[in-house]
Amino acid sequence: MNSSVTPLVEDIRKHLSGYQPEEFNLISLARDLNQPLEKLIESFGNEAGLVEEILDYEQKSLESIFVNMDMGNGNAIDGLLLVSKKISQKFSDILPAISFDLRKYYPEIRQSFVDKRINFVNDKIRKNIEQGIHQGLYREDLSPELVSRIYISRLIDLHNPDFFPNDEISFSTLFDVMFDTFIRGISTTEGIRFYEKKVKCMKF
Repeated sequence: MNSSVTPLVEDIRKHLSGYQPEEFNLISLARDLNQPLEKLIESFGNEAGLVEEILDYEQKSLESIFVNMDMGNGNAIDGLLLVSKKISQKFSDILPAISFDLRKYYPEIRQSFVDKRINFVNDKIRKNIEQGIHQGLYREDLSPELVSRIYISRLIDLHNPDFFPNDEISFSTLFDVMFDTFIRGISTTEGIRFYEKKVKCMKF
């Protein structure tokens, strides 16, 4: 992402809630944001270019969580707990801002970023599971690849308003319950003891 357009992308993401496909165009956004249309055209070229910049922003926001917190050092549960807490805090930055179906309108762009996001998170979580098994904190009978994909699928499910309407249950509450269930399901007795001791010392 071009750093010069990042503030503009952030402003646009805040205005996209509820936009329908026919409303998602540079003319409407220029009007709603009180920005010169020429500036949006210069920054993004067209609607497809804007979609790429928005998805790139969300991808880099997700990656920064893992980059700034090295999960490979120390205790595996501690690392996963801290990263997951940060994901919860930065949810608004990684949540897909475009509400309509990108698979229909921008299928190639959407698929490229979905693959990139899943592969990135899968690699990080898989390594954490392998680390936790080695440390005796996660069960030895686990498949790191399968468990990492279960973690990703649960994150994706939390984004689904059909399952979890935002006006009924806060994302923070949903995430806490999801993580608690997930970590207890994969941990050894020693791992659960560490986890329960840890969560008593931090607000999650």
